[in-house]
Amino acid sequence: MKLFFYSYLQLALVSISTILITKHLYFGIFLSSFLISLLWTYNVSKVVISTYNQKILYSLGAGAGAISGVFFISIFK
Repeated sequence: MKLFFYSYLQLALVSISTILITKHLYFGIFLSSFLISLLWTYNVSKVVISTYNQKILYSLGAGAGAISGVFFISIFK
């Protein structure tokens, strides 16, 4: 379940970051990009040694995180 959460969080941040870039919100861009990279370094080490089912769970987290990130940022328009 941790893999799902980490992937979810990473892709939510990517979605948020993309929207922040289009709005030129520099502090938000910096912060979200920093957190994406930090999570990515952790995720890579975990996914490499994971099973097929864990990789599927990680991918599901990515999809859910992307949708949630867009939903989250749309609340604050």
